Amino acid sequence: MMAGGRVHSILEYFTEDDGYKCGYCKGSSSSYSNGMWAHTMSVQDYEDLIDRGWRRSGMYVYKPTMNRTCCPQYTIRCHALDFKLSKSSKKVLKKMARFLSKGEVAKGTDVEPMDSHSEDAGIDHRAVPCNSEVNVDIEKPLKIVSLEELPESAEIQENPQPDAASEKGEPGQKHASSETNVSTGSLKCTPKPGRGADPNKPPCRKAKVIRREMKLTKLLQKQQQKEMADISQYQEPSSSNPHPHPLQHHATQANKPKSLEEFISESLTPDAAHKLEYTRFLCDSPLQAENPTDGPPSGYGSFHQQYWLDGKIIAVGVIDILPHCISSVYLYYDPGYAFLSLGVYSALREIAFTTQLQKTAPNIRYYYMGFYIHSCPKMKYKGQYHPSDLLCPETYAWVPIEKCWTKLDQSKYSRLNEDINAEDENSFRDLGRVLVLYKNAVMPYSIYQRRKKGRADDEAAVRQYASLVGQTCAERMLLYRS
Repeated sequence: MMAGGRVHSILEYFTEDDGYKCGYCKGSSSSYSNGMWAHTMSVQDYEDLIDRGWRRSGMYVYKPTMNRTCCPQYTIRCHALDFKLSKSSKKVLKKMARFLSKGEVAKGTDVEPMDSHSEDAGIDHRAVPCNSEVNVDIEKPLKIVSLEELPESAEIQENPQPDAASEKGEPGQKHASSETNVSTGSLKCTPKPGRGADPNKPPCRKAKVIRREMKLTKLLQKQQQKEMADISQYQEPSSSNPHPHPLQHHATQANKPKSLEEFISESLTPDAAHKLEYTRFLCDSPLQAENPTDGPPSGYGSFHQQYWLDGKIIAVGVIDILPHCISSVYLYYDPGYAFLSLGVYSALREIAFTTQLQKTAPNIRYYYMGFYIHSCPKMKYKGQYHPSDLLCPETYAWVPIEKCWTKLDQSKYSRLNEDINAEDENSFRDLGRVLVLYKNAVMPYSIYQRRKKGRADDEAAVRQYASLVGQTCAERMLLYRS
């Protein structure tokens, strides 16, 4: 969304969850978090949110309630330019080099407890789908309303927008046992004429195969009916028409059974459940691509890094390239190559990629690894990447991880900043300056309250939102109000 010559972030804020099952700890513990649905977001806004403990999962951005959740999640970042290889990291790199050069697979290789370095999805947080009807055209410029420009009696016009399996089979022939009651010794003998399957009859097939064909036949019939309905829009049915419409010829082809190649190449339907989940979590991103002259060659935004071996993708890393860092979102890989420790290897590659980008974009210096959970061995290993910092949940200051271990050993939740007088420098101060998007117009919250003529009953939620995102982001991002 462009307004005033720059990308605007548009978000819907959700109040704190009442608690949900944690995916990290065992038992009946509960986790708590606040969430926002990001319809669009600038890379700078997202980086500032990360530095206040937020994290994205697809289009959903969430922040754990650190002092309430069972497994406090501390944002962790690594100083990529000063990164020091550990013995275990060197072992992983050497193992990969031996496999690529000699095809050697080390025997008795121990796989790391959490091979994927960005398993933040382990938390079973409520990734809230966007069910609201946000009536905003992100391609249309927004109207900017300032406090000076809008008198109290002015009306804001609302512009309505248009609503926007293959499975391994067995041999397809079964022999009738009633006709082949032969002993073990007679199996070596040549069968007599007439024994065996009748070549003039179709082979027996599994019931589920027959049901699948019947379902496909019905789908073809529906498709044919739809195409014939489309034909009627172009021409009136006539038996004397010597030149049938191309759609009519295509409809006759629909009666032919599909070949194996056609079944394999058939694309998934848009509403396929697993495809929607894959797209929501690993492909959808609210980040708007930006290509400034002083940025990296790839620009800023969300990207997929593919790991190929012998013409086959064996792993894919989802990353966000932001103005000062690379943020690792997720890694998924072929479990057949788990012995290569692809999670650790990809983390090392992404750290190296960060140093590579820094040569053309000097501001990029850090590698963000998601959340560090001291009480969870599956996530605690992230502290092995040195030097690294943890984000203090109260002052939002970065603290070297070595200084945090003693405190975290004593308590899961801790104020990491050792300065007892330190405060959040970007704390919420002025509710009236929070930017909101109301009826396709951008305005401060103070004007929004006046336009609602005292009927605004969301002040508590807006106040909580501003305290969580900080004053800077609250004055820059757009909080959607209906």
